[in-house]
Amino acid sequence: MGSARRPVRRSRGYEDGRLSASTRTRGRDVRVRGVLIAALVALVVSLLGTPWVIRLFRRQGYGQEIREDGPSSHLTKRGTPTMGGTVIIVATLVGYFLAHLVTGIGFTASGLLVLLVMTGLGLVGFLDDYIKIRKQRSLGLTARMKFAGQALVALAFGLLAVRFKNHDGLLPGSTYISIVRDTSFSVGIVAFPLLAWIIIAATSNAVNLTDGLDGLAAGTSAMVFGAYVVISFWQFGNQCGSVGDQSGCYLVRDPLDVALVAAAAMGACFGFLWWNASPAKIFMGDTGSLALGGAFASIAIVSRTELLLVVLGGLFVIETLSVMIQVAFFKATKRRVFNMAPIHHHFELAEWPETTVIIRFWIVSGLAVAFGLGLFYAEFLNHGGG
Repeated sequence: MGSARRPVRRSRGYEDGRLSASTRTRGRDVRVRGVLIAALVALVVSLLGTPWVIRLFRRQGYGQEIREDGPSSHLTKRGTPTMGGTVIIVATLVGYFLAHLVTGIGFTASGLLVLLVMTGLGLVGFLDDYIKIRKQRSLGLTARMKFAGQALVALAFGLLAVRFKNHDGLLPGSTYISIVRDTSFSVGIVAFPLLAWIIIAATSNAVNLTDGLDGLAAGTSAMVFGAYVVISFWQFGNQCGSVGDQSGCYLVRDPLDVALVAAAAMGACFGFLWWNASPAKIFMGDTGSLALGGAFASIAIVSRTELLLVVLGGLFVIETLSVMIQVAFFKATKRRVFNMAPIHHHFELAEWPETTVIIRFWIVSGLAVAFGLGLFYAEFLNHGGG
């Protein structure tokens, strides 16, 4: 089920296995317009909506609590409005749905499932942030409750992603482990929801760990979403459209709709970054970081790029590994490898200015995204594309 080796039937509009020139041109124009509309609308909603949310949250007293054991420079940020991730989620939804309304492109299971995960984990993060505010502490939901919320959303996605076959017999998710496309190793339909949960929980927590400096997570997320706009649109332009030669093409269910989601999320992140950049006027909170991580993970699953996400999100991986190394080494030796984990705090305590840490980490993220896109294209050429 979901195998990369299943040939698909010829799609409507093909003539001798190829789209007619006029159909192809009209379709391409509409689809490119849809991606641009999704990104632009989400950007405008986020850019103009965030100041209103800042004023609203300030009136309500929704200010960020700061860790007492963190860098002392962060204590001045106490009281900055948080839960700004709500703007990112709303802007993404508005951009996505308005793009569909304007272009007439139909909704798909893959796009809606990605939005389900993004919104569901955003709700878990919102509850976490709200508890922090109400109880005036830096800890919100208990680890068990947050774990349960992530599991509920991820397992729901995992169960639904192996349903909703399209007319070509393709599913939103695949039981096969994927790198740039499905490999030959399948976890089976029973274990697939568990795999989805692991990927979604790991990615959402990784983004959550990275969200510790002004604009760091938002800027990095915009880059990764941008990469997925390119990847998904490339997959759409190179879908397997006939039962003949399958070299160089992709067996994915809804790449165009995934590109729309990624474009909307990218625009929302850029708009939010305008206000979240140092010195931040608002923080995304767990509302935003969990939602963004969930979006990355679910996009990777439906686009068959699960392990490529490790490269594209290289900065998130580095941040997570720094915490794992710190904890493991301290338990074994009672000594620390870093001044503080996640690693961005290590450099702050080494007296790097916050903006220097952010910009250099953005550079690392940009290099990771560029390398990931290079791997994606190299694999395409290696598979007979081009």
